[in-house]
Amino acid sequence: MDLQDQLKNLFPEHTPSEEKKPVKSDIWLQDDPIICKYEKRKGKPITILEGYNGADKDFKKLAKELKTKLSVGGTIKNEAIIIQGDYRDKIMEILKGKGFNVKRVGG
Repeated sequence: MDLQDQLKNLFPEHTPSEEKKPVKSDIWLQDDPIICKYEKRKGKPITILEGYNGADKDFKKLAKELKTKLSVGGTIKNEAIIIQGDYRDKIMEILKGKGFNVKRVGG
């Protein structure tokens, strides 16, 4: 007899309710979509994220999180996140999971 069964015996009229707390993001979410595009520079593929208009530190935090989750290199230049490699699908999944609106451009 596990704990749940014991609780049901002690409190037969109680119905357990599962309360889900909304996931609170520490990064500012915007209404406009983030543009996710693919380019080749010097023969090497890169993924570029543009259109984020939040705070600079949130932008840096987002870039670091993406680079860490994908285990790739990247940088921030001219208000754009540049990720080494073609990771558009994975980046879009991560951003949508965080609540961002993402638009895929090209290909």
